[in-house]
Amino acid sequence: MHHYLSGVQQIGIGVKNAHSAMHTYKHLFGMDVLIFDDEASATLMTQYTGGDVYKRRAILTMNLQGGGGLELWQFLNRNPAAASTIQLGDLGIFAAIIKSVNLEQSHQRLSKIDEVVVSDIFKSEASGNYFWLTDANKNTFKIIASNDWFQTGNHDMGGIVGSVIGVSDMEKAILFYQSVLGIDVILYDTEAIENKQRIRKVGISKKATGKGAFNKLLGDVVIELVQVLDRVPAKIYQDRFWGDCGFIHLCFDVLDMQALKKHAISKGHDFSVDSSDSFAMDHAAGRFCYIEDPDGTLIELVETHKVPILKKIGWYLDLRKRNIEKPLPNWMIKMLAISKVK
Repeated sequence: MHHYLSGVQQIGIGVKNAHSAMHTYKHLFGMDVLIFDDEASATLMTQYTGGDVYKRRAILTMNLQGGGGLELWQFLNRNPAAASTIQLGDLGIFAAIIKSVNLEQSHQRLSKIDEVVVSDIFKSEASGNYFWLTDANKNTFKIIASNDWFQTGNHDMGGIVGSVIGVSDMEKAILFYQSVLGIDVILYDTEAIENKQRIRKVGISKKATGKGAFNKLLGDVVIELVQVLDRVPAKIYQDRFWGDCGFIHLCFDVLDMQALKKHAISKGHDFSVDSSDSFAMDHAAGRFCYIEDPDGTLIELVETHKVPILKKIGWYLDLRKRNIEKPLPNWMIKMLAISKVK
């Protein structure tokens, strides 16, 4: 199988205030490195925003111990609609999956914070131990134990490795994530009673391959697909826009977008958005695309072209001039930490 994905780059969260969310997640999860803070118009996303172009602010923060970041996304000229009650198994992204260096330590620390709701630790042979955290904005995170790290020592947690995604047809969903995106290792496939409902949950994974500029930092991918068996699931973004409150997309770092696009089309899944159709790439930091899973959940795909190593002096690394599969040296990735969340 060709490896198109290097890892999870970030998960997008629609928020009412990106600046305050940035501080919340620094506090909760050690997301203390600022990759960008950018205001622009979401011109390519009109099919997901009711046909209108909205202005937005987007902030990307990361925890450089390993894993992807959080893209905090705020409408600047629309009041974002909150979700009604979301249940496990509803269609779309139910939770972000974050890895912990020490699950008990993370659990103890987070349990003491008033603004969040933390579950007990669930012990599981199949999926490994985990617990749930729901923040003040009703966003849910599944915290899992991990021993896959770029570096450790600063915090008890790391970054995003994937998400819990509600699906209506498990076989169709597995086929999409395996055959189109190459997330092909099945970790577990079980039926359980969770949140007082019968569900089937399937964990799928893609091991870090060592290929790609950021692969060592982003690490392994873990996704949990959940299908409710005794009710018809609601769609999390029914009658709401992309960018409204909640998890708006899961974003992967892509090695070769053109090859992935060709591959996806051959499997019957074309991209719904492709930035290269609409603007000259020389001025952009990358090419971004979207693809929908069989239930319409948005997966963002980004081929990074320029990386801000030191923005203050305009030091950017142009990745197009290097072998796409060659990892960046560790010291260079660590340089990203110069720009801290303030």
